Amino acid sequence: MATAELSSSRIEELLGDDAQDLLQHESKTFPASNLHLPGPDIIERVWLDSDRSTNVLRQLQWLLDSGRAGGTGYVSILPVDQGIEHSAGASFAPNPLYFDPENIVKLAIEGGCNAVASTLGVLGAVSRKYAHRFPFIVKLNHNQLLTYPNTFDQIQFASVQRAQELGAAGVGATIYFGSPESNRQIVEIAEAFEEAHRRGMFTVLWCYLRSSGFKVDGVDLHTAADLTAQANHLGVTIEADIIKQKLPETNGGFTALNQNGQSFGKTHKLVYEKLTTDHPIDLTRYQVLNCYLGRAGLINSGGASSGATDLAEAVRTAVINKRAGGMGLISGRKAFQRPIDEGIELLNAIQDVYLSPDVTIA
Repeated sequence: MATAELSSSRIEELLGDDAQDLLQHESKTFPASNLHLPGPDIIERVWLDSDRSTNVLRQLQWLLDSGRAGGTGYVSILPVDQGIEHSAGASFAPNPLYFDPENIVKLAIEGGCNAVASTLGVLGAVSRKYAHRFPFIVKLNHNQLLTYPNTFDQIQFASVQRAQELGAAGVGATIYFGSPESNRQIVEIAEAFEEAHRRGMFTVLWCYLRSSGFKVDGVDLHTAADLTAQANHLGVTIEADIIKQKLPETNGGFTALNQNGQSFGKTHKLVYEKLTTDHPIDLTRYQVLNCYLGRAGLINSGGASSGATDLAEAVRTAVINKRAGGMGLISGRKAFQRPIDEGIELLNAIQDVYLSPDVTIA
């Protein structure tokens, strides 16, 4: 296991005015002692009692043993499916080297990641060279942007069988919970995850919300803690081993939508009075609760590249995720839309948060 190169003082510096609030916060919404927290023994302590096969556990162990964070129970994953999700030009024009799939895999390896997640085409192009020595996660479905006008739907681009044949350790998929297409997507991905487990691969679900109705009085509820947490709960229901979710930025999605003149979902007042506060760590902990108290790992997304503030934003997200009880970070555009040495530096900074003994569970 590597040691953190980013000092505690440097982490505090990057957190700026929020350093004390984020690093010293004591979460009182739900005790950390009752969570299934990441650790070197997470497979034996949590997953061994599940219905996952020996082959699935072997691949999960390989994931957890890889990269700079190997042996900690935490993961840092490089996801690069943006060539489809956000168009290749918009994604790779800032650094055209990443039109070549091998440079994507090299960035993940040299950046100390536990795995790389990408399209069938990207990973298939270099699988014979790398798949036997570094964990590949094949993203099975994508939102393509060549319909006019643009429509937003996750459609399958790859099969579980092809992912297995190229040597993938796991498969990933997105469900747009709340969208008109979500029922179909849930059925498709539930079936795909069942097959993946049967073939010995672990599963990662991008649990994203997507609905034009999830904006009320100027507030975007796509990152509301209560709504994203429920998406997580649906994700672990179809046996996602790892949940990818956006960091919560607000709360009260259920109540806001019900006050908007329609009957929507169900919630409980204790979600807001006891299980959450307005603190980002407490909001993220509620996401962890809905991942079966951490039995399925929560990884938060790094988000779009903002330029000069990317490093500080990535460290902030990692601190919140770790202190809430999450499993790690999955960050792509912040890393690959810059020179490779800067991308490696950013990925290493994320990993250093999880390697730091001074960043503890809240």
